[in-house]
Amino acid sequence: MTVSSPEGERYILISTDCHAGASINGYKEYLEKKYHEDFDRWRSSYESPWQDLKGDGRPRNWDIERRFEELESDGTVAEVIFPNTVPPFFPTALIAARPPTADEYELRMAGIRAHNRWLADWCGRHPDRLAGVAQIFLNDLDDAIGEVRFAAENGLNGGVLVPAIPPDVTWLEPLYSPHYDPLWRACEEMNVVINHHSGTGTPDYGPYPAASIVWLAETAFFSRRILTHMITGGVFERFPRLRLVLTEQGGSWIPGTLAMLDAFHAQITSGGSFGELGVDPEQLPPLPPSTYFERNCYAAVSFPGPPDARSVPKVGVNHFMWGSDYPHREGTWPYTKESLRRTFSGTDVSDLDRILSGNAASVYGFDLSRLAPIAARVGPLVSEVSTPLEKIPAGVASPAFFRE
Repeated sequence: MTVSSPEGERYILISTDCHAGASINGYKEYLEKKYHEDFDRWRSSYESPWQDLKGDGRPRNWDIERRFEELESDGTVAEVIFPNTVPPFFPTALIAARPPTADEYELRMAGIRAHNRWLADWCGRHPDRLAGVAQIFLNDLDDAIGEVRFAAENGLNGGVLVPAIPPDVTWLEPLYSPHYDPLWRACEEMNVVINHHSGTGTPDYGPYPAASIVWLAETAFFSRRILTHMITGGVFERFPRLRLVLTEQGGSWIPGTLAMLDAFHAQITSGGSFGELGVDPEQLPPLPPSTYFERNCYAAVSFPGPPDARSVPKVGVNHFMWGSDYPHREGTWPYTKESLRRTFSGTDVSDLDRILSGNAASVYGFDLSRLAPIAARVGPLVSEVSTPLEKIPAGVASPAFFRE
């Protein structure tokens, strides 16, 4: 829904991809006391490698007043909150960190429990505007289900963050395995959204000069595998009310992937084979893969560019959500309104209403009537967004301004 202001109609703008976390020392009070000595040892040797977690920008991750001031200046009134700062015992930023080994698991699990409890308290200060996403690991399903329950019972309306499993992580079952059915069942029964954020799932590339560039070139592929794995693994057939959100992975790739999977499905179900590969059609989910996407999946597209906007009709306007990626350097802040003009100036107002807030309200439970008074002050003007951007602002870093 758009809202009226003295200047004209404004959009309610909800970012389905923002990041937050406590300061490293701020997590200690949320750790069980038996881990405090371990925390002190870990903390004494840890140094963050991430630039947006250093200097004056760090407090954006936990200073709500500063966040709201900056986001409102850019038109945003509510957020889905993914992690950003590093919880206790992590080797690196938590979205990029690989799944823990058996030896690492106890401390790493204690660390994300501390984050989830901090996040519940933090989001609880403004529950209408902050939908926190709890973290889980897949090593122990009872522990994972416990965090799903914690999210459901403590106002973390963003759901849970499911990590991808790299192909060289042999100690975990692949996501298409029925092994995870108890977890999916718990999420379905408790109405908890499953989120998958880009940046996970890549193998260990080793200590080579090219490793970082290879990671950049391939990370999108490994992040996106979850869609294929969960659809072809029959997860949505067995759990038809489960919801999966693909975050910060773009949207323009989805129609082609679904078309490929639909073609495989059609050929196998009609002939029982694909070239020399014999496949039992009875082992396939009965519906075309695109049907499961339409029923169960959403794309939370961060800093979208024109190719993403062109993909909306094929992805489905009811499945496409916008994200800013605040406070990351590649995010759209403080040029969000300019990025919306560049990407969506030709988009129908009712469709853009769904993309900018309606779908987020449906998936994550935001109450648009509570956000409307804030949007009436700060939301992007409909007339402004409909005006094409003629010149890219100087100094922007977001891919939203460079994708053609």
